[in-house]
Amino acid sequence: MRPDNVELEQIFAQYTRIAGVDEVGRGPLVGAVVTAAVILDPSRPISGLKDSKKLSEKRREELAVEIREKALAWSLGRAERIEIDEINILKATMLAMQRAVNGLKEHPDFVLVDGNRCPMLTYPCQAVVKGDALVPAISAASILAKVARDAEMLRLHERYPQYGFAEHKGYPTAKHLAALKEFGPILEHRRSFGPVREALSHHLNNL
Repeated sequence: MRPDNVELEQIFAQYTRIAGVDEVGRGPLVGAVVTAAVILDPSRPISGLKDSKKLSEKRREELAVEIREKALAWSLGRAERIEIDEINILKATMLAMQRAVNGLKEHPDFVLVDGNRCPMLTYPCQAVVKGDALVPAISAASILAKVARDAEMLRLHERYPQYGFAEHKGYPTAKHLAALKEFGPILEHRRSFGPVREALSHHLNNL
């Protein structure tokens, strides 16, 4: 159930060290799913926090520097492509979120997670639909995760420019699907995702 503003206000009134958690990379066909957990410092406010998708790349990178500098604690988590293929993307996302929270140098009193479900944690947790637009700590987590994963896609683009990873960040755009069909999957492509399976089968049949 999505908490309303009153529920969120009660959580913020009761707990002082709240971690926000978000993920980036559930939808792409390639690479890891990346998560972040952030505990903001009320004495060091950060202006302009919002859903990372609504910020320019330049502004995300600026805010990421400020978040890392001013937050009480922050941590990145991830689940690799092979884990995604072995346990599925949903379970891999929950695992990556666990890793992000467990990596925090400060223990949170409460955890707020973007979306409709929480990972298994040793802390009280509440899922918040559209939390990246409602909870600043979740917004901060979405920014850190997005900046980190985009950087990985840029590095992958340097190795495999023909796939266009710098442009689409691994999402199944027409350009990405066309490249998959023409060149076949690379090691980092998720074999459990339909378009990758189809491309792999096509290339194996044409050997």
